[in-house]
Amino acid sequence: MTKLSVNINKIALIRNAREGNLPNLYQIATDIEKFGAEGITVHPRPDERHIRYADIPILKSLVTTEFNIEGYPSEAFLELVLKNKPDQCTLVPDPPGVLTSNAGWDCVQHGDFLQKTIKKLHQEQIRVSLFIEPIPQQLEAAQATGTDRIEFYTGPYAAAYAKNPNQAIKEFAQAALVANRLNLGINAGHDLNLENLKHFKQNIPNLLEVSIGHALISDALYYGLANTVQMYKELLR
Repeated sequence: MTKLSVNINKIALIRNAREGNLPNLYQIATDIEKFGAEGITVHPRPDERHIRYADIPILKSLVTTEFNIEGYPSEAFLELVLKNKPDQCTLVPDPPGVLTSNAGWDCVQHGDFLQKTIKKLHQEQIRVSLFIEPIPQQLEAAQATGTDRIEFYTGPYAAAYAKNPNQAIKEFAQAALVANRLNLGINAGHDLNLENLKHFKQNIPNLLEVSIGHALISDALYYGLANTVQMYKELLR
């Protein structure tokens, strides 16, 4: 079954709106695991507007499933990751100040940089995933970097889903076949939700993991966190 990793950035964003620790980010991360999620994802950004660098070692000590840290591989970010040794590090090409991840790596242009970065992470036995768009040339260039997995940037799929689900999934399904041929593990994330997740799962062979934050936390406002985690897991079965 495809694993569900819950991105808790939005929980941290609410916490940071006031002083103190309400909602309790660390308790919620633990509860999300108890509710059935197979992973916790965080994306610390330079301005620390949600997940703070100081949160990382605490979460590392608490998370008992898969801990995934994603972000742009700046010197400070890599120092944080190498010090805390998550199970997985997802590298994204976000420039400083961006609102949210909205594009995949150009692995052709940045191949040498990514290869050197991945080597550092592999030396600490950290699995690496590259945030990427469903373009065969980019997948081939990603394989050359030595990455273990790729994470499909699914924003375009989500945007096109309502109009034509089959057309929306087409290039992702074709790219998944390329990734499988290249022995690249497949993750996915960005704007996946209760409406479009099942169709994505059904059409992507060997989908290992999805990372979902904004939609899941928003749904939890209506359904409750425990119920929402199970609703997402049901779509992945």
